Amino acid sequence: MDTNQGELAAQRRQARVRIRGSDPDAFGELFDAYARSVYNHAYRLTGDWSAAEDIVSLTFLEAWRLREKVDVDGGSLRPWLLGIATNVTRNQRRAARRHTAAMARLPRDESVADFAEEVAGRVDDKEQLALVQAALVKLRRAEREVLALCVWSGLGYEAAAAALGIPVGTVRSRLSRARTKLAKAMEPPQGRGQVRGDRATAVRPIQEGNR
Repeated sequence: MDTNQGELAAQRRQARVRIRGSDPDAFGELFDAYARSVYNHAYRLTGDWSAAEDIVSLTFLEAWRLREKVDVDGGSLRPWLLGIATNVTRNQRRAARRHTAAMARLPRDESVADFAEEVAGRVDDKEQLALVQAALVKLRRAEREVLALCVWSGLGYEAAAAALGIPVGTVRSRLSRARTKLAKAMEPPQGRGQVRGDRATAVRPIQEGNR
């Protein structure tokens, strides 16, 4: 291990010790370093800006609750946070389904119109997300989660497996299925003369950094 790697490992260990010790400044630094990654990951899983913002808040609240379980030794805490964000998203979806079912049982007021929430803001890869949004809805939840972690968030197979609590082989197989389904879903209609090159770009990893 060279000097720079040794210093980085020491910094990460110190950060983990401070987080385990409930140091609020350490948690503030953690938020500053990874809130953007968590936000983008949440949006890729939900396709909803408002929901992504809520997930960021809940992720860091959950991280604070679980702070004493952080190992002193280890690499970047980014995979840990993305794993928490994935679980929070699952819980939010279950709660939303229960809410929708409950609302459906209430008497309907026909005089009140339904209005879609306005969507605001941008992410760096918005154009890429637009290309695959329609295809993503055809994937299973587990496939979307692996795709979001490995492709867009740039985690390796082992880091993604640790974040999701599943074997590395499962990550590989889910990612392979997801890519195959995306490629098929984005196949251009015959006879329209469309270019097929964008398919590869749509599933190419975008590294957000793994400090």
